[in-house]
Formats: sequence, C-alpha cells, structure tokens
Amino acid sequence: MIKVACLQMAHSDADSKADRIAHAEQMIDKAADADLILLGEIWNVGWFSFDEYDANSEPLDGETITRIAAKAKQVNAYILAGSIVEKAKDGSLSNTSVLLDPKGRNIATYRKMHLVGFTISGTTMLEGGEKSILKAGREIVAVKTDIGVLGLTICYDIRFPELYRKLAVEKGVEIFLYPAGWPITKVDNYQALIKARANENLCWFVACIGGGVNRGNVLQGYSAIVDPDGTVVACGGRAVECIVRGEIDVAQVYKLRKALTVYEDRVLPV
Repeated sequence: MIKVACLQMAHSDADSKADRIAHAEQMIDKAADADLILLGEIWNVGWFSFDEYDANSEPLDGETITRIAAKAKQVNAYILAGSIVEKAKDGSLSNTSVLLDPKGRNIATYRKMHLVGFTISGTTMLEGGEKSILKAGREIVAVKTDIGVLGLTICYDIRFPELYRKLAVEKGVEIFLYPAGWPITKVDNYQALIKARANENLCWFVACIGGGVNRGNVLQGYSAIVDPDGTVVACGGRAVECIVRGEIDVAQVYKLRKALTVYEDRVLPV
C-alpha cells in the first residue's frame, strides 16, 4: 500500500512567495510519513495572480524546486512539487510540474499542455488568461517508479480525455497526479471529471487543489484520492487548508481491468 498526502494549502494574497514556500515545507514535515506527497497548481504565487507570474518565475533549479527537493530527500518521499511558473532560458514562461524522488532528484517534468484562454464564469482573471502569458507544453509525461507508473497532468488538462487515455494506454500509467487551482464556481464539474478520468481508464487519480482566496476568487479545495472504479476514497474540505491522506493499492488497477475488460474491448485507436 502506498501512503499518499495531498497538501491542500489555503492561499492568501497577503502572503509572499517566501511565506508560501516556508509554509509548504512545514506542511511536508506534517506529512513526512507518506510515500507520495502532492502540492497544488502554482501554489507559490497563486494561479489567478497573472500579473505576478513573470516576477515570480524561476528556472527548474531555482529556489522553489531546490527547497522542495531538499524536503523530499529529508522525508524520504516522492513529492510532486505542484506546479510553478517556469522561466526558460529564452524568457518564455510555462506552467510546469516537477516530480521529485526520495533522493530529491527531478525524475519527471511536465509543462501544462492545455492553457485556459477564456474568462471563467463567476471569477476574475486577466483577459486571455494564462494562454496570453504562458507557452504550452507539447509532451505527455509519465514515469515508472517503485510506487507505480505515474502520469502528470495539470488542471484544465482534465477536460481533454484523450490525454489521459494516451497516458494510460501508451504509457501504462497506473496513477494520475493532478495539481489544480479550481475556483469554487466549478465544483460540480471538477467532481464529475476526476471520477470519470479515473473510472474510464481504470487508474487511480490523485488531485491536489488549493483552498483560500486568490485575487477575489475562492479556491474550492476538495483535494481527492479516487480509486480505479471512480470512487472517492479521501477528500478535503471546502476551501480550507488541510492534508488529505489515503492509501493506494496499485494491484487494484489490474484486478479491476481483469474484471472489466475495457482495454481489450476498445474499437477506436487512441
């Protein structure tokens, strides 16, 4: 059994980036018994803080990933360092997720493929959203580890089931890792989609979602661990800060796939 902990941090615009990094380190210490720890989407800045993206961007060897990598080594756990605003050598910015192993090594880097370019109903955001600021990734990313085959996606990606199908069928993913910054206005969408992505692919789904308020937008929380049958086995509270804990049995993936032969019964190609 794999012990998982989602760090559902409560955002406050009064906190600095340094404050958030230090707080993440403290939360990691509280989850030190887990085998796999997740942070949320752009947790060190705030997803809705578009005007701060450039000033708070970093290379992958910058302060945020370096400090979280040190914590991974200290607590001897895999850590999905949520996502950060990555600045490339050419100056372009990406919404980038990094998976660190228990030795603090970067073993997988995923740049968000699907970028939000529309105004979300009931929220405030920059015209053109992240699509007007960020460069989209083009590579699907999965990595085989000693706790399972992990597939990386971020937030808006969940509305594109073909990405998850490719990860599951072509990359052999057993556990989807998913940092996001969903606003409270889209709770029903989120809850339906995480269950669907898990169940249609017969994979575990681990979602780490921020809480608190970012630029007037309430971040929903409800971080969740969903089993391959689409059942939520652990869930965080509404918009609050908490650590969501659960256990994953990868063998359940193959037991269910043996009983429910959707992989063999597929007609159309990926």
